[in-house]
Parts: sequence; structure tokens; C-alpha cells
Amino acid sequence: MANQYLHTANAPAAVGPYSQAVKSGNLVFVSGQMPVDPATGEVVAGSAADKAAQCMKNVLAILGEAGLTADDIVKATIFLTDMNDFGTVNEAYAGFFKEHYPARSCVEVSGLPKNVTVEIEVIAGI
Repeated sequence: MANQYLHTANAPAAVGPYSQAVKSGNLVFVSGQMPVDPATGEVVAGSAADKAAQCMKNVLAILGEAGLTADDIVKATIFLTDMNDFGTVNEAYAGFFKEHYPARSCVEVSGLPKNVTVEIEVIAGI
């Protein structure tokens, strides 16, 4: 079975040699999404919660290309440059889900591309 490489103009273009997402079998692997507005290519202003929300909007735009929604996410990883943002990012992230949450990791990192403070990647099941 061949992999399918997903792309949408409704999420930021890749800033390196990677795909926005890859569908392999019954899984879709969405590359880390930064808080970048796809219309402008600029990092959104605002709080850590605003930035996390933009990351999730980008994730969902990519999943939409595969006909998937937040309900299909089985694993998420959140990267933060400051763990003090955990509470506000957690609250914003939770707002994208209904009753059940995917498995998740949240780690602090020393830096992220474009000097953003949050990045979110997911794996979704079909």
C-alpha cells in the first residue's frame, strides 16, 4: 500500500523538507503545526492560548484533507518552550475536543522553528 501525502492551502506550507501529513494505512501523521496564520504566513499574536488554538486550527485543516476531525486524533504531542504556559495551552487544547481526549505528551523544548513558543503534532486513525 502506497503512502498518501496530504497538503492543504488552509494550513501553513511546510518550512522544510517534510509533508504537512502522511496517510499510511489507517493512520494519518500530521507534522508539527506552529501558530502560523496560513493566509499571511505570519506567527499569530496573542497569548499562549491563542497560539495553541492556531496550532490546532492548522492541525484540523490538514486532517480535513483526509476527511477527519478532532474526534479521529488518537495521539498528540505538544512542544512548549516554557512549561509555565502549560495551563493556558492545556485549556485551549481541550476546547477542540468533545467527550474523549486522545493520548498526549507535553514536553518543554529549548527552541522551536520561527521562534514560536508552541507546536502541536498529531496522529489520527481512520
